[in-house]
Amino acid sequence: MSEKLPANAVIVESALRALGANGEIVVLPEKAPTAATAAAQLGCEVGAIANSLIFDADGAPLLVLTSGAHRVDVDLIARTAGVERVRRATPEFVREATGQPIGGVAPVGHPAPVRTLVDNWLGKHEVVWAAGGHPHTVFPTTFDELVRITAGTPVDVE
Repeated sequence: MSEKLPANAVIVESALRALGANGEIVVLPEKAPTAATAAAQLGCEVGAIANSLIFDADGAPLLVLTSGAHRVDVDLIARTAGVERVRRATPEFVREATGQPIGGVAPVGHPAPVRTLVDNWLGKHEVVWAAGGHPHTVFPTTFDELVRITAGTPVDVE
């Protein structure tokens, strides 16, 4: 299967296997840059999509895996993360921190570990879908597995 995946998705797939994750990367017929477009293609609730949002937290990357049903309260996230300021990262900042493009950032497979916060709301879904490193790829997982493979901290994001 790896030979059919985009290069970034191959890296993510390798990271998933190394971390003992169970889900296989799925290539979607269309890009899924938003939770709504991903949910429509997968036939699931928007809330079961784990949006991967990279923020600039006082100059360091911060990955917030949030339910597609939520908007991130950056002031709450800044307090939770213990930083002065959290702001949306530029595409260049995202690419440098993750090696992946906006619209396809996976929770794993980055050049170096990225501090991660995981939206508690994702725990309400038996299956959660996360990006696979490319705008056309996703993989199924669970809230508990996301927390484990990212060494993430469960939090409320709004």
